[in-house]
Amino acid sequence: MVYIHYEGPRRVIRARQLRKNQTLAEQLLWTKVRNRQLGGYKIRRQEIIDEMIVDFYCTEKRLIIEIDGPYHNDPMQNAMDLNRDHELMDGGRAVLRFSNDQVLTNIDFVLDTILSKLEDLPSQESNPLNHTSTSHLP
Repeated sequence: MVYIHYEGPRRVIRARQLRKNQTLAEQLLWTKVRNRQLGGYKIRRQEIIDEMIVDFYCTEKRLIIEIDGPYHNDPMQNAMDLNRDHELMDGGRAVLRFSNDQVLTNIDFVLDTILSKLEDLPSQESNPLNHTSTSHLP
């Protein structure tokens, strides 16, 4: 599978399509992280970052969460995933990847791992998407 870099309005249309057609693993994870259920962090699904659409994204902590189907085990796909991760991390973001199987069979481990990573990452000074600030006045 080749990653397609969508441009302009096509990105928004594709992200909407992906939201409507989530995998079972994505659906399960979304039920656990939506509405700030995980540590109070706002997590978005099928978020557009640069030219790519990622499965889940926490803007405040700049954490990307990808849920991978079995085709990601293919060595060629794995290499493309690594390249994509490096592109995303070049923008100062962190990336976590889980398999569909991990999400479906061990959701508590997945949630604990995500929450631990969120707590370890520094907060952004300002968040232009939801206009909140993590700076604290004395």
